[in-house]
Amino acid sequence: MISAIDATFQTASQIVRQLKGLVSRFVLVSGLVWNSPAVAADVSQLPPGLQAKVDLAAQACAEFNDGQFDLDWGAVERVDLDGDLRRDWVLNESGFACSSAASLYCGTGGCMSHFWVGEEVHSLLNQGWTVVDFGRQRVVVAGIHGSNCDGINPTPCVTASVWDAEAKTWRSSAGDWE
Repeated sequence: MISAIDATFQTASQIVRQLKGLVSRFVLVSGLVWNSPAVAADVSQLPPGLQAKVDLAAQACAEFNDGQFDLDWGAVERVDLDGDLRRDWVLNESGFACSSAASLYCGTGGCMSHFWVGEEVHSLLNQGWTVVDFGRQRVVVAGIHGSNCDGINPTPCVTASVWDAEAKTWRSSAGDWE
């Protein structure tokens, strides 16, 4: 009787392990499809304005001691920036790598991110960014250099911008705090 229970338990344990494996693979695959970092195949599909940024970065790397250029994971992201339910393109220079230079693309102010929306490239020097929903607006919130907030680099400072599709421009304002 005990060996039959042990066999049933072992079979149930194997089924649970198999299900966990399937769920993990499903979560991984669905995460690749729906989350923002693009897969390597998407790099070949970059819009022309972003491809030009990659080409310039690769050229700069090659000219600096014959460096080899590479795009790290997260250099290309797909995210809805303007609320039209279609994923736009973002190219983050924080994901650029050059074999002959450790800091060719970023500095104390951060790294450039290039946002492709409205068939144009708009670039922002930042120390990280995210997109949040605020009412009906999609808002790009970015950490920026503290000098933009009357401070120095470690001074906390952010900017929040929304895409104005009619004017084809980003809109943001510094609030007047009292």
